[in-house]
Amino acid sequence: MDLIKIVAILLIAGGILGLARGGYTYSTKTHEAQIGSLDLSVNENRTVNIPIWASIGAIVLGGGLLLMGGRKQ
Repeated sequence: MDLIKIVAILLIAGGILGLARGGYTYSTKTHEAQIGSLDLSVNENRTVNIPIWASIGAIVLGGGLLLMGGRKQ
């Protein structure tokens, strides 16, 4: 398989995952205070939303690359 087909398949798969999940959540740990052996920290959950238009655009772009990559010039 050539590089264009691999990129196209990855774009399609990423777009489908973006539509299925809608976003992802990660946590960050911040150290607020450290007094001797006592360590106080705060875990904060953050959510990143993936826009629907970006997922659909990735699927369309991947499909276009897959169709155009198969044509011989």
